[in-house]
Amino acid sequence: MNDKVVMPVWTFGLFIVVMNTTMFNVSIPGIIRDLDISTDLGSWVVSSYSIGYALSTVVYSRLSDVVPIRALLAAGLAVLGLSSVYGLFAHSFEAVLAARILQSAGAGAMAGLGLVLASRYIPFERRGRAIAMISAGSAMAFGLGPIVGGLITEYFGWNGVFGVTALVLVVLPVLWFLLPKEAPRPFRFDVIGAVLTLLNASTLLVAVMQRSAWWLAGSLVTFAAHAVHLKRAKEPFVNPALLASPAYRKLLAIGFCILVLNLGNLFLMPLVLADLFHQSPMAIGLLIAPGAIVSAFLTRFVGQWIDRYGNLRFLLAGQCILALVLLLFAIDIEASRYVILAGYLFFSPAFSASMASLNNETSRMLPKQAVGSGMGLLQLVQFFGGSVSVAACGIALALQPDAAPAQAFEHVYALLLAVCILSLAVMIWYSKSVHSVRVAAN
Repeated sequence: MNDKVVMPVWTFGLFIVVMNTTMFNVSIPGIIRDLDISTDLGSWVVSSYSIGYALSTVVYSRLSDVVPIRALLAAGLAVLGLSSVYGLFAHSFEAVLAARILQSAGAGAMAGLGLVLASRYIPFERRGRAIAMISAGSAMAFGLGPIVGGLITEYFGWNGVFGVTALVLVVLPVLWFLLPKEAPRPFRFDVIGAVLTLLNASTLLVAVMQRSAWWLAGSLVTFAAHAVHLKRAKEPFVNPALLASPAYRKLLAIGFCILVLNLGNLFLMPLVLADLFHQSPMAIGLLIAPGAIVSAFLTRFVGQWIDRYGNLRFLLAGQCILALVLLLFAIDIEASRYVILAGYLFFSPAFSASMASLNNETSRMLPKQAVGSGMGLLQLVQFFGGSVSVAACGIALALQPDAAPAQAFEHVYALLLAVCILSLAVMIWYSKSVHSVRVAAN
């Protein structure tokens, strides 16, 4: 496989898929008005995609252990592209929601299989660059999504946003031609385990987002059922050996925390710019975009540095930068809108470097036969962290009705800073344990 060609094309496809998570944020007011629905119903246009995206990611990753990547990618992108075309002509809430759910069912192919592809076919000495490219593409998509969504909504209407995602139908034949052909393997797939995993994640996400004790109780029941299933299944969907590894559990915790920080910050920055500085949606996008662009520009250098100097140094440095930016925001968020712009110029590249280092480190410590399940579970935990973060930040703001707006935002940023410090502590713990193992091995 020529990774110098495949990975840029893959990153472009992933860019479209990830951008689809934020493009619709600025379209929600128009959808609510045109379809005459409540705000709660309108929020499901975004939430349904995020939940489905997270769940489909782990399914595609796990299936890659038994099904060729080309076949999975073809199925995923076909569903994503065709549902996007359907969304162009959707004029009822039910049709829009169906289009978004179908989009999410296909979108996980790009996110889930990209890291599996890099881990399986790119040598160690070049893998860091490939994974850094994927991470930077995702970071840039998060930052540019609101701008693209705002422009399209303003000039073509909210249905036009579906047209951007339909571009994956152009990417599909290119990747089909470039990807390596894999020999068929015996098909052994734990369907019950997959369903239980989906129920675990979806019910817990809904419980957090809806703040529902009933959903939480139902989620606990699904986790109990899954625990029983893990003891009985011969080849379970979630590999118990992975969860038994202390090193892997630490990396899962770090990945969860990093996505909490990124999605929490991306949720808070537009609110700060709108509520404290009275910026328009377009102005907000323009203030956030430079950080995403800088992150993409630094991709090739970050990847080379990771391959040369190692994952742990960049994972530590990236999280230290994230902590400093969050500290700045927690101290005085209302100083100037340009403080937010400057902060995100450092935050976005640091997030990309942290994610690239984390994913590369995980791919190296996983056994080859567990790459699909291991990387898939890591991404599920990461997406779950991001979804929980948005809900938690919204709840934290709502619990401060008497606080001044700036003070309320600073308190939430202080909570994110605490999460970052916790992640740094786990990172140092992981680094020391890895060093001890290497010393013992020598």
